Amino acid sequence: MLMGRDQEVARLEALLAAARQGRGGALVLRGEPGIGKSALLEHVTRAAADFQVMRASGAEFEMELPFAALHQLCAPVLEHLPALPARHRQALEVAFGLDAGAPDPFLVGVATLGLLVERDGPLLCVVDDAQWLDHASAQALVFLARRVSAERVAVVFAVREPAGPGVPPELAGLPGLSLGALREADARSLLRQALRAPLDERVLDRILAEARGNPLALLELPRTAGLAGMAGGFDLPPPGAVEQSFRSRLEKLPPEARLLLTIAAADPVGDPGVLWRAAALLGVEDGATAAAAALPGTEDGAALVEFGARIRFSHPLARSAVYRTASAEERRRAHAALAAVSDPAADPDRVAWHRAQASPGPDEEVAAELVRSATRAQARGGVAAAAAFLERAAALTLDPGLRADRVLAAAEAKLSVGAFDVAAELLSTLDPGDPRVDLLRGRLSFVRHRGGDRPAGYLLRAAGRLAATDPARSRACYLDAIEMGVFAGGLDEVIAAARQAPPAPSERSSSDVVLDGLVTLATEGHRAAAGILGPVVGDADADVWIRRPSLGFMLAVELWDFDALHGIATRVAAAGRRSGSFHMLPIGLAMLATATVYTGDLGAAMELISEEEAIAAATGAAPLVYPRIHLTALRGRREEAAELFATVGPHMTLSAQWATAVLNNGLADYATAMKAAERAAGHGDLGLAGLALPELIEAAVRCGETERARSALATLSERARAGGRAWGLGVEAYARALVHDDEESYREATSLLEPTPLALYRARAHLLYGEWLRRRGRRREARAELRTAHDLLSGCGAESFAERAAGELRATGEHARGRSARTSDHLTVQEVHIARLVAEGATSKEVAARLFLSPRTVDAHLRNIFRKLGLTSRRQLRGLPEIR
Repeated sequence: MLMGRDQEVARLEALLAAARQGRGGALVLRGEPGIGKSALLEHVTRAAADFQVMRASGAEFEMELPFAALHQLCAPVLEHLPALPARHRQALEVAFGLDAGAPDPFLVGVATLGLLVERDGPLLCVVDDAQWLDHASAQALVFLARRVSAERVAVVFAVREPAGPGVPPELAGLPGLSLGALREADARSLLRQALRAPLDERVLDRILAEARGNPLALLELPRTAGLAGMAGGFDLPPPGAVEQSFRSRLEKLPPEARLLLTIAAADPVGDPGVLWRAAALLGVEDGATAAAAALPGTEDGAALVEFGARIRFSHPLARSAVYRTASAEERRRAHAALAAVSDPAADPDRVAWHRAQASPGPDEEVAAELVRSATRAQARGGVAAAAAFLERAAALTLDPGLRADRVLAAAEAKLSVGAFDVAAELLSTLDPGDPRVDLLRGRLSFVRHRGGDRPAGYLLRAAGRLAATDPARSRACYLDAIEMGVFAGGLDEVIAAARQAPPAPSERSSSDVVLDGLVTLATEGHRAAAGILGPVVGDADADVWIRRPSLGFMLAVELWDFDALHGIATRVAAAGRRSGSFHMLPIGLAMLATATVYTGDLGAAMELISEEEAIAAATGAAPLVYPRIHLTALRGRREEAAELFATVGPHMTLSAQWATAVLNNGLADYATAMKAAERAAGHGDLGLAGLALPELIEAAVRCGETERARSALATLSERARAGGRAWGLGVEAYARALVHDDEESYREATSLLEPTPLALYRARAHLLYGEWLRRRGRRREARAELRTAHDLLSGCGAESFAERAAGELRATGEHARGRSARTSDHLTVQEVHIARLVAEGATSKEVAARLFLSPRTVDAHLRNIFRKLGLTSRRQLRGLPEIR
């Protein structure tokens, strides 16, 4: 019986009940050591008698091995690998070391989902000690936990707090349940059950006070002190000393038995073959096994350790106590023996790790082996594992230069997986005069304090130090500092410093061209810079954009070059798909969604946003909100926009202001639009300021602020004419027509924008011209322009601008064709995406792979889509024009 855990038990049993009905889910149990997490895991396992139960457990010594815990969980069903699609099967085989190559993290997640859910009967996945999960397994398991809502699958994690590294960030977004101390009545009842003899009430009260409601402490304190000690009330362990209880009992074992347990604790795999070979190598006799097995465990009748098909400790704290009770020499002997008996061909990384733990001091041979393990881990997607191998390799390296290289590599790997504190600590051990340290400090400062301090300063210092010895790297640092200044602030200071960059070589790289162009842009303006930047911005395949796609995207907007904008976005999205990068693909999809919005294909933009949000949901990351902001503004939905703008962080404020201006120009609330556009344009952000200028001009003209409009037009004209692209020139022409009341400029705008794919800007040009004609009483001509505008705007779903056009048409005496409710209006973004894919002929499995879902989840979404649209079959979706 679990004392005082009725609510927790009910929550777990509700999770199982929902999973039985095809409404899967996950739960993370959190609490201090001994609070009852393992007992609850055992309870939920017993309650799931009709489930297939699969287990995995994080281990402190396995955190360095990518996919170790995932392999442990999936081991019972690996015989079903051949049934998976070829790409999914290969992804898991690579992840588990059964095949060579680099695993695609997306495919690993989808393949794991397929391996576990494509089977009969409900499934329970139990993951204990999740604070020790390796990074790659944590990603895959959380991916699984987030995608089982339509499956008969329950996933339960247990995380020890505050001991250990804490909750893996991947788990942070899952539903959680924190276990607190037992209430006094429950604690007293549990303690009485643990006692075998009457006890003075005052002593019992003291034990309760010492245990502080921790169930394991209540069971262990009587064992540790003994009845005689408790009867007098003396020699009780200090508070929080549950682990000490295990240590006290270990001290009663003979040395050989303790050594055997130390070997078992040092090998988290629990392979009895490895254990017995290592024990034999160290001369441990059979009698040690009997002595260790006879040691009482955490509950009456349970052994501290079970020697069976797997070596299993009765409680995670028991393993920890065994390992930490051993002397440093005993731990080294255990690891050395395990390294000697492990298979170097089948498991070279575990051998290397055991050898590293066995090393009493610097050892270049072992360090070099760890570096090779880091390379293998990196190739398998285990960046966190590579960081751990490199960190340990650096600790075993005696040569100062080689050690610095390894520490830098470890710090960079730690930074890439979000272990910022560890990265900072590693960097603190290096020579602060090393420019490589400044480069990493700059990146670290940027990701930790976005929008706060000036992380570009570190890069500028590195650039100055490299100027004489390595001019090419110095110039690259200046360009990185400029990009960082765009996002983190302080751009003017960075540009001023970048003017001191070493001169470019005679044969300039694309990075050299961009650096020179940006300095020219800041110091001499768009007209001077366009000739430098235009060709390289127009080349979406230029090398400079591989590392700096966001900078290229912003410069394409700055020069009003839509082909470059779309080309860079397409390349980033394609590269993200090829690499399976959780970082690059969402950025590419968000860029492509933004570019697609400008073309007026809001349905395609919704698909891209849906895919980006699917990745965010699968990985627990925050979705990139700016493409949705743009989409919502153009659709003219004020309430939806207000809710979305409220979620925007400080670094997105200006983008939200631009979107606010677009929204309110569509709704004809020009005063609000002007204020928002002024804020967006006044900051001078690359790209964004230029986009805000036409919104400012339109709103200012409508508000009678002619001088303000003229000033903004002068700035827009310089930018657009310098770029020389039809997009910018067309927008500048209709802005000029607004300010100067010039019909020829309206005609110029519609002519320039007509051949472009920019349907929304083309429609707005026709709308403004039609409004101008209507105000001059030229109704017949106005109707033609307004009908064109209304058809374009209503066709793509820009509802507020379409209503503006409809209102103007009514003023000419013509009623616009009423916009019937689009059948897709009631669908979510994800449902629209699924409907479009199915309408194109995709199967549920193909849609599932695209959106990182299970086929059953896709089918559940389809049932909702059919219900909302009044359909009964997939074939009917193909008959809906806006779905297609």
